[in-house]
Amino acid sequence: MSRKPPAHDPVQDAPEVGDPKRAAAGLPAVGHSLRQAQQQMGVRRTALTLLRVNQKDGFDCPGCAWPEPEHRHTAEFCENGAKAVAEEATLRRVTPAFFAEHPVAELAERSGYWLGQQGRLTRPMYLPEGGTHYEPVSWERAFDLVGEELTALDSPDEAVFYTSGRTSNEAAFLYQLFAREFGTNNLPDCSNMCHESSGSALTETLGVGKGSVLLEDIHQADLIIVAGQNPGTNHPRMLSALERAKQGGARVITVNPLPEAGLERFRNPQTPRGLVGSGTPLTDLFLQVRIGGDQALFRALSRLVLEAGATDDAFIDAHTHGFEEYAATARAADWAETLRATGLERTEIERAARMVLDSERTVVCWAMGLTQHKHSVPTIREVVSFLLLRGNVGRTGAGVCPVRGHSNVQGDRTMGIFERPAPAFLDALEKEFGFAPPREHGYDVVRSIRAMRDGQAKVFFAMGGNFVSASPDTAVTEDAVRRARLTVHVSTKLNRSHCVTGARALILPTLGRTERDRQEGGDQFVTVEDSMGMVHASRGRLDPADPTLLSEPAIVCRLARRVLGAESATPWEEFERDYSRVRDRIARVVPGFDDFNAKVAHPGGFTLPHGPRDSRTFPTATGKANFTSAPLEYPPVPEGRLLLQTLRSHDQYNTTIYGLDDRYRGIRNGRRVVLVHPEDATALGFADGDYADLTSEWRDGVERTAPGFRVVHYPTARGCAAAYYPETNVLVPLDATADTSNTPASKSVVIRLTPAPAPAPAD
Repeated sequence: MSRKPPAHDPVQDAPEVGDPKRAAAGLPAVGHSLRQAQQQMGVRRTALTLLRVNQKDGFDCPGCAWPEPEHRHTAEFCENGAKAVAEEATLRRVTPAFFAEHPVAELAERSGYWLGQQGRLTRPMYLPEGGTHYEPVSWERAFDLVGEELTALDSPDEAVFYTSGRTSNEAAFLYQLFAREFGTNNLPDCSNMCHESSGSALTETLGVGKGSVLLEDIHQADLIIVAGQNPGTNHPRMLSALERAKQGGARVITVNPLPEAGLERFRNPQTPRGLVGSGTPLTDLFLQVRIGGDQALFRALSRLVLEAGATDDAFIDAHTHGFEEYAATARAADWAETLRATGLERTEIERAARMVLDSERTVVCWAMGLTQHKHSVPTIREVVSFLLLRGNVGRTGAGVCPVRGHSNVQGDRTMGIFERPAPAFLDALEKEFGFAPPREHGYDVVRSIRAMRDGQAKVFFAMGGNFVSASPDTAVTEDAVRRARLTVHVSTKLNRSHCVTGARALILPTLGRTERDRQEGGDQFVTVEDSMGMVHASRGRLDPADPTLLSEPAIVCRLARRVLGAESATPWEEFERDYSRVRDRIARVVPGFDDFNAKVAHPGGFTLPHGPRDSRTFPTATGKANFTSAPLEYPPVPEGRLLLQTLRSHDQYNTTIYGLDDRYRGIRNGRRVVLVHPEDATALGFADGDYADLTSEWRDGVERTAPGFRVVHYPTARGCAAAYYPETNVLVPLDATADTSNTPASKSVVIRLTPAPAPAPAD
């Protein structure tokens, strides 16, 4: 197998379409994982590396944030985890010679897949103003360039410091400390684009913007409702937890506009039955909800619970606020409107309600299918109210479970990566470090794009991620980034954000999770927080991709010393030498991290405190869990239009494209497909295999078009469509966001289909 990157970008996106699969994982997943890993790493490196993934003495998978069980399998990783590790531990290298060969204008024409396949970045690279190629630059000169631009700003608020969810707790804490000591709260992060709606809703209703369940609660639940989520592709190890819950007698309701193979049947590759047998059927009831109809569904379920007289009155009286108003709202739910909003039959909802009433312990899990709509925050509040009716918060086997995406996205927020920090956090920071942090709220992702567009932000610094491809309204975002004076990206791999630059640009290569981090104080480890509030260590073992690479903490510390200078009393050099010193400070600033170094030394780490889960205490404005009442909302769809949700293929993680197949949906060799119900496609005049341009329609009257998509007849919910991002991010208006959270509404985009020519056959 070749370990060389593809020499040429695919000249044609020519999808081949077969039947969707009805089960996930099994031998095909094992084979695909090993094949991709060996192509990137070779046989020996593959074995040594994958056996360290998610182990107590190993490194945390750089993919999703699903927690590890106490007793771990030797192969405690999934197919997409193996792909993520292979991409990072690859033997492929991007050297200065690569950049000398490829001008930035050429790289900008390449696909994200091709860029990512080139390998690991090795040296700091600089694009001077007016330059055509990135040029190698020393670390010292790179920090000088950033320092020159930052110190020349009229205000610290003209700088934006973005963070992806891959950054460790230590690096995130140092990063926000530097930004605030510099003088700004402009700390947008990838949470703004995914689970911000969850945090907003949960903070208001329960007082803590995180989930209230642990992995053991999933195992012990009677009923698990999985809404707006595709674990088979996005969090495959969750399928093992669902399988264990099913073996314990749990039932599963799936709420999704698309049938998903992983939730139909799971063939666990860690068991003989999963490898060669039929596997485990997971879903007991599939509710194929119309896009954006989840609020109406959960309100109808609440109505049926109330009508059955099945509320937990003792819990409601002792621990909640606002019950009477919510109960009146739920009882008034109109069946005709409910069925119109959800696209379901009344009998389906009533069957789901019977399963709810039969359950003493219910968990609701969700992901971006619920968080990326205009009415996402009211929808998640509705989920909480539904659970509160039967006391399903603070009870074993029950609770709210927002399933986070990137591996430490929750930890970054805990460490202070937030544009709207709590006053108590800033007070603790001021007491510990002796400077007055800024109090005015900063920019989130959408506001950062507007600020760059309008000339109010002039330096953009990204700690990881692929901001340009992850953000909405692609043309607007790219134009905004190009208006910056300087763009800086701390990265392990090449991506499109390196090709869409400010007047000047820097790429700062960094260590990955898989690599040994050796500082003056010896070998270091970092920590991460998973989706359920467990904090544990991560120790890389591989030699760095290049001996000159710096870790993320080292990059932040050296940048801080260059920008803040002798006026800073923060011991940046000490922090770079020994990360335990950083953890000592975290322990004194962030609640729940007391004795941090001692706790994280325990194999498997420790659990952060969570009042609603641990003691049914709710740090809300009322001191109780809040029922909330809101008008029913769902996205309207004009005649002749469809409602589009953007989603991932099985061969990608966030904006990282591992390959051009989506095995479970039957798509091969291409990504420009739009999945449409056969009856909708026929009514609009499109046969299976026709091509269409997708144009979004929004109130600003601006036409946004993604051209050349193959129409695939697919069993979606009626009136709905689906297509992959980042190719369809161009269709999401910058100002189309969720109320309260300001998250891009990428799951409810009104589109029309216009006939387009099929691509010419490749030569």
